[in-house]
Amino acid sequence: MEEILRTNDPTVIAFATALLRGEGIECFVMDVHMSVLEGSIGILPQRVIVRRAEAFRARAILRDNDLEIPA
Repeated sequence: MEEILRTNDPTVIAFATALLRGEGIECFVMDVHMSVLEGSIGILPQRVIVRRAEAFRARAILRDNDLEIPA
């Protein structure tokens, strides 16, 4: 599995997962329940991960839709 996106904006996470699933790429959002530790203030980012074999195509889909890609 490979991380393709990291953000604390829940709308970006929802948009990215909808794009990827729409293209048939399975993705998983990590750190969803970290708000329990941080007190629900949204400082800890969530990560979107995909299979390593699909990472290149997933990044291209996100880039084409103007979403940030980690370096």
